[in-house]
This record gives sequence, structure tokens and C-alpha cells, in this order.
Amino acid sequence: ELETNGFRLLDVDNRIVLPMNTQIRILVTAADVIHSWTVPALGVKVDGTPGRLNQTNFLMNRPGLFFGQCSEICGANH
Repeated sequence: ELETNGFRLLDVDNRIVLPMNTQIRILVTAADVIHSWTVPALGVKVDGTPGRLNQTNFLMNRPGLFFGQCSEICGANH
């Protein structure tokens, strides 16, 4: 059941806190199929590909609560 002002599939059990005005580097890979992860409000999107190590960088230039989400239909366990 949806709650009023709920986040519907975007909230998580363990949030990450990132420092402001610091360059953030994320390394991404996958074990099974290609996955794609995004934080739309920050303009960040990166693919996780089996057998490869991909990276992306971004700058947290404002405080806030930002939601990451899958942006690819990536198989049975999506």
C-alpha cells in the first residue's frame, strides 16, 4: 500500500552520506548482466558491465536528499 508522500521503491534501508564540495568517484561492475544506475537530480548515470570496471565522477554542489535508481531492464532479478 502506498503512503501519502511516500517514495515508492526509491527509499532504501541504508542511506549513504556524501560530503559537499568534494569530487566523488564511483567504481561500478556487475556479476551477471549489464546494469545501469542513475541519480537523475545530479545528472549521474553509469553502467555496470560484467567483466569490466567502469567509473564516473561527480561533484556534490548542494545539500539534499537524492535518489538513485536502476535505469535499465536488466533481467529476471531487476
